[in-house]
Amino acid sequence: MIVVADTSPINYLVLIDQIDLLGNLYEQVLIPAAVHDELKRDLAPQAVREWIRQPPNWLIVRTVTLASDQSTIELDPGEREAIQLAEEVGAEQIVIDDLKGRQEASRRGLHVIGTLGVLREAAHLGFIDIHLVIQHLQTTTFQISPDIIANLLREF
Repeated sequence: MIVVADTSPINYLVLIDQIDLLGNLYEQVLIPAAVHDELKRDLAPQAVREWIRQPPNWLIVRTVTLASDQSTIELDPGEREAIQLAEEVGAEQIVIDDLKGRQEASRRGLHVIGTLGVLREAAHLGFIDIHLVIQHLQTTTFQISPDIIANLLREF
């Protein structure tokens, strides 16, 4: 399965010590150069900057060759390149949290999941205790409707 990830899901999975779920679930995850750069920037949490300095073998950085178009102009560079890369490589999934990015990816026919989608898949496979992991996630700056969290937790 070809999976492309944006910055935010990687950021939060690192912060809650669940980043290896991406490798366990998908074997390989592609990120565009813009996402790689965002993970390294000074504004990124220290744990994220340290993690990206020695990324795991399952993470592959790719340069996007498709030109961007006007429909992605409002997105940040990481989201824009993640969508472009997903289209370029024919990704089966794109892992992206930002609402505008999710909407644009869906509009382009990409299968979209976010950080919670990754955690949901991992919980269904028995990799994590979703209740504990969500508690940890809620100690970060991750923001989502409490109703969405409640609906997710009711599954388990």
